[in-house]
Amino acid sequence: MNLRDKLDAYTRLARIDRPIGTLLLMWPCLMALVLAADGMPDIKVLLIFIVGVFVMRACGCIINDFADRKLDAHVERTKMRPLASGEVTSKEALLLFVLLGLFAFSLVLLLNPLVVKLSVVGIILTIIYPFTKRFTNMPQMFLGVVWSWSIPMAYAAETGQVPVTAWWLFAANWCWTIAYDTMYAMVDRDDDLKVGIKSTAILFGRYDRQIIALFQLAALFCFIQAGWAAERGLVYALGLLTFIGFGLYQQKLIADRERQPCFKAFLNNNWAGMALFVALGADYLYQFYPL
Repeated sequence: MNLRDKLDAYTRLARIDRPIGTLLLMWPCLMALVLAADGMPDIKVLLIFIVGVFVMRACGCIINDFADRKLDAHVERTKMRPLASGEVTSKEALLLFVLLGLFAFSLVLLLNPLVVKLSVVGIILTIIYPFTKRFTNMPQMFLGVVWSWSIPMAYAAETGQVPVTAWWLFAANWCWTIAYDTMYAMVDRDDDLKVGIKSTAILFGRYDRQIIALFQLAALFCFIQAGWAAERGLVYALGLLTFIGFGLYQQKLIADRERQPCFKAFLNNNWAGMALFVALGADYLYQFYPL
């Protein structure tokens, strides 16, 4: 394999070619920064978190594929991933994970000590998550914690503390992550049953749609509470209505539990997150520059 092919394999291993996970991680992080700053976050902090989200999502993908390298070959959607197909060795993957992790940690060192402490917890959670699929039927619930950890870090970076509003946003993103990652797991449910990977899609069984809806409603409630605590207004409320609309559309897509529509429902959550973030930003703009 030449250098160009190897670099392409590394790119696919880190999912740089598939930014959906980065976007789903980015929107709540940006919301946390805006809410913590009560408007416009510090530019240095903003840039550090944008780069950090990109790098840590790559780290998460690498360690996930390392943990699943012997199972991915038996799953239709993942059998051509670089580790499963042999394009990248385990040693190469671990080395790339360490290098990216050290780079992310070097960014955190530019911030205050509380953020540094929280980042250590974050990297430990990132490493543990892929292995939860072996011993629990609820790995999506652990992923929700990992996927939401940037929220208290963002508040700590902006304010030096983690107030109640941060935890409402954390809870909202936790519930939302469980909902959309269960949709994602519905795509692989048949293959996962064969190879022994556990998921909430398997755990929820024939009640999957109903339980996803409950988590979507719980996420909505917590987003409302976060906005209420931050004294957000009408424009943010319109964003919440848009979030409801996307949720109803996703429920329609997963109604027949078919692979492609379920995957489409998962992808649609990017637009739901973007709509909420844009509405939050517009709400602050309207506060500062009313018509």
